[in-house]
Amino acid sequence: MDNLSYIAFICLTVSIGLMLPLMEKKTRRVMSFVLVGIFACLFISEFNGILLRHFNNDSFYVTTTITPITEEIVKALPILYFAIVISDDRRTLISNAYAVGVGFAVLENMVILTQNIENVTVLWALVRGFGSGLVHGICTVMVGFGISYIKKRRKLFYCGTFALLSAAVIYHAIYNVLVQSDYQYAGVLLPIITYIPVVLLTRSKMKNNA
Repeated sequence: MDNLSYIAFICLTVSIGLMLPLMEKKTRRVMSFVLVGIFACLFISEFNGILLRHFNNDSFYVTTTITPITEEIVKALPILYFAIVISDDRRTLISNAYAVGVGFAVLENMVILTQNIENVTVLWALVRGFGSGLVHGICTVMVGFGISYIKKRRKLFYCGTFALLSAAVIYHAIYNVLVQSDYQYAGVLLPIITYIPVVLLTRSKMKNNA
């Protein structure tokens, strides 16, 4: 990443970090996971940059084959750690997971913005917000929601975790393929359409467990 990307990272993390002591416990936890998502994006962007150079800057191949794997693993790690070490409460995992995804998407969009500042438009912002923003959140929520089930079922934990990560990777890869194809509109609509049942399902599960 270039210097402008690091400047965006610093501005975001410092501003959010300074807010944390003034927040209530639950809000502070969620915002802390937004920060985790921002840090995850910084780390994996550097790693993906190395892979991109290794594959001769073939961005289509890397973004459709490799980055869905690396990004979903990095985003899932803090959620897995929280579920194993601290709590596997479904409500908490879902809110933490979406916070990680949102934090990741915020910095990713800022990085792309700084790299293409002369070409961005309001339409671009809407596409990135409803596209990338929702994709990262949905994929991480998918893992968090599933972990709340399999954490209590020891025999399913390892294969279940692999299955959840695989589902997130496949969904992410499909989105990346569509938005770089002649069916870009379908790529933009995919996360929007998926978001609605995800919200309805998670809210119904939360009410049932209240």
